[in-house]
Amino acid sequence: MDYPRLRRRAFQLEWATVAWNALEGTVAIIAGLVAGSVALVAFGLDSSVEVFASLVVIWELQGVDRGREQRALRLIGVGYLVVAAYVAWDAASALLAGNRPGGSPVGLTLLAAAVVVMFGLGFAKLRLGREMDSPTVQADGRFSLVDGSLAGAVFVGLAVTAIFGWWWADGVLGLLIAALATREGIEAWRHPDEPLATEGQ
Repeated sequence: MDYPRLRRRAFQLEWATVAWNALEGTVAIIAGLVAGSVALVAFGLDSSVEVFASLVVIWELQGVDRGREQRALRLIGVGYLVVAAYVAWDAASALLAGNRPGGSPVGLTLLAAAVVVMFGLGFAKLRLGREMDSPTVQADGRFSLVDGSLAGAVFVGLAVTAIFGWWWADGVLGLLIAALATREGIEAWRHPDEPLATEGQ
């Protein structure tokens, strides 16, 4: 195994993830606030956790030891739990208040692009993480796939809201994102010794 080459590739993938998610998160949050979409804002916040997760992986790769790896996974888990708590509160408040989000062509375009980009990055990191035998890189690959899946779900939700006027779909999707983020956070915190990205494979 050419570990130095694999490590360089891991750094490239993580920095690409940071750059994309910084853009993705900023645009999603602004578009979500303009449209009044809880799900779109929640997706933007999820992207901010992905930035944090990638920076944690970069930190872990700079000095690999078992304790550092465990701390990296737990830091990722904490980030997801914080976002989950905020999104759950915001989505529940929007549903109770009967918030009706407006359309967001910018948001829909961004979400479609995010599906393609994040699935590409996610699968690349999963494959590389297995080659490197790195649970942290694999975990971040799995988080990228979650981000891509959420992008697809929010895209469908916004389209349904725009076409059928189902205002409640936005809040429900926000709660779904919160539930998935909670699951990922708990898994990262409780099982730092396990390669999370290989579950179900």
